Amino acid sequence: MLKKISLALVVALIGVGAVVASRPSTFRVERSIIIAAPVELPFGAVNDFHKWRFWSPWAAKDPKMQTTFDGAFAGPGAIYTWSGNDQVGKGKMTIVDAKLYESIQIQLEFSEPFAATNTAFFTFKPAGEGTIQVTWAMEGNNTFLGKAISLFMDMDAMIGEDFQQGLSTLKTLTEKEAKNRLERELQLRARTAAEAARVEQEAQAAQAGTSTP
Repeated sequence: MLKKISLALVVALIGVGAVVASRPSTFRVERSIIIAAPVELPFGAVNDFHKWRFWSPWAAKDPKMQTTFDGAFAGPGAIYTWSGNDQVGKGKMTIVDAKLYESIQIQLEFSEPFAATNTAFFTFKPAGEGTIQVTWAMEGNNTFLGKAISLFMDMDAMIGEDFQQGLSTLKTLTEKEAKNRLERELQLRARTAAEAARVEQEAQAAQAGTSTP
């Protein structure tokens, strides 16, 4: 009887192993959003790790997350290290490539809750007058553990939800910044026009005064 149970367990384990092994060897998660703002605003918010705390979904999950910055201040060579609670884990991000206002490539190295190395991509494409389509994607190799987890959890939905939340916050942040910038520009134009009108009036008054007999 014990032998039969042991044999059944072995067969079951082999079956589960075969199912796990048959899962895709790579993965890709991707989400996009349309942002009504100049491209330099969302690009700058991603290209500078110091600004991630304002829109990153993981910053919201752990406000006490510890972060450090090394390497370049922004762009290629910039390094961001984080350590937080169980929801955010521990790891490092490095910007390895950036094409101005077009794309940013980041290498992610996770150390907790498990070790993994993946690549993230941000792309910025015109989507119509005054709008930009920002896409956040991550891809990498599917380890045996990752394949096993994918049997019970929808990784695309889980990671994708974080990406969508981050993009939504990025949209709110940069659209507000764009609105504030426009208001400042309009105010400056109004002040400039008012000053020009005042100078013109003074010049006309002075001219009228000198021409009076």
